[in-house]
Amino acid sequence: MFMSRLTDKMFRKEDPNVYESKDSHLVRSLKTKDFLALGVGTIVSTAIFTLPGVVAAQHAGPAVALSFLVAAIVAGIVAFAYAEMSSAMPFAGSAYSWINVVFGEFWGWIAGWALLAEYFIAVAFVASGLSANFQGLIAPLGFKLPGSLSGASTGSNGGLVDLFVVIIVIMVALLLSKGASQTARVENTLVVLKVLAVLTFIVIGFTAIKASNYTPFIPKYHPNPDGSAFGGWQGIYAGVSEIFLAYIGFDSIAANSAEAKNPGKTMPRGILGSLIIAVVLFVAVSLVLVGMFHYTNYANNAEPVGWALRNSGHAMVATIVQAVAVVGMFTALIGMMLAGSRLLYSFGRDGLLPKSLGQLKNNLPNRALLVLTIIGILLGAFFPFAFLAQLISAGTLIAFMFVSIGIYALRRREGKDLPNPKFKMPFYPVLPALGFLGSLGVFWGLDSQAKIYSLGWFVFGMIIYFAYGIRHSNATTRTHKK
Repeated sequence: MFMSRLTDKMFRKEDPNVYESKDSHLVRSLKTKDFLALGVGTIVSTAIFTLPGVVAAQHAGPAVALSFLVAAIVAGIVAFAYAEMSSAMPFAGSAYSWINVVFGEFWGWIAGWALLAEYFIAVAFVASGLSANFQGLIAPLGFKLPGSLSGASTGSNGGLVDLFVVIIVIMVALLLSKGASQTARVENTLVVLKVLAVLTFIVIGFTAIKASNYTPFIPKYHPNPDGSAFGGWQGIYAGVSEIFLAYIGFDSIAANSAEAKNPGKTMPRGILGSLIIAVVLFVAVSLVLVGMFHYTNYANNAEPVGWALRNSGHAMVATIVQAVAVVGMFTALIGMMLAGSRLLYSFGRDGLLPKSLGQLKNNLPNRALLVLTIIGILLGAFFPFAFLAQLISAGTLIAFMFVSIGIYALRRREGKDLPNPKFKMPFYPVLPALGFLGSLGVFWGLDSQAKIYSLGWFVFGMIIYFAYGIRHSNATTRTHKK
């Protein structure tokens, strides 16, 4: 009897009308151009200035462009599923809310908890990277913080706290607390500047390409000293798992679907459009970068784009591009904090975390934003956590798998208790299965450390769910009232 009641609670599906009613207080102000800017701003971040060179040197050689294409194909298939889900269910919380409706509370919690790891760590990662690059830019001008204020407390440089991380995260939080529409105006302007900088690199770098640097395009396979693959299809595959982190930003668009105007049209256009723009830019940067200099020059190079420009006689352009890279990280931080706060709001809205997180102030989830800000500051300012980098991809890939197979459950309910969406995933039922298998394949390629940390995060999540969430969820409260 106890087990029966427990499983009934775990697998009960949320009524979509409940979400629609609760999210109705959020202002629907975001248009397609806002979602395009949000997606491009989050996806085309610091990764475009670093990953092409890093992955070329470590795994794929000139074939790094193929790694970006394969990763884009997997992300693109999942993006179709995201587009249909967000068109049918324009609720805050993206995959968490969708899976709660189509599969039940327990599976929704798993998907949402996976995404929460992405947002917590991504906010801290981006803020830390932005701080490091900003300090590098101002150092030649004579501005330098004391060592105790310029690095994390557990680092090797004697730092106590990264003051710039604290300032940056608070600045973005203050901007977001004013509302999505005001944030979108800032985001749109910064994204245009960033795309112009990337295009500048592509045009100028194209003049320095040497055809010999592309030969052989796919180097011969051999294992690296650390056991990872270099060359051949193995190297391309290893590159895909490392690169996939660059494409996960379109989830940040879906998390804000409760604030979209005409979500049936704006959400698919924003998700798919931003991904297409990102793919073109990533592949173009990769091809130009490995064409300018032999890929071996980018080994252990933290700023391959800037290095390539300086060593081809374009020092001033390199400085400008690096300055815009800082701006690019700022736009990514806006996207991650916007989406993360909406996810935390969704947990509080449903009672799986304290209900105060689901309360709105001036029709904005600013309490959830405050919690995300505090956690982002604690992680980014006090803890160096580069070893957790792939955990971001791990959590998101798990959510991607849920969303892909969730299309099958969604189709059975469209036109019944869920509306017929204006956008549907093509090539059904084949494409959802390919999205699941592709995400699983990329997840399998992550290193063992990332998988171990993911397991630890999920064990922690299960403790919270069974100790608090399952007893305080709104679905449980409604059942007891009956």
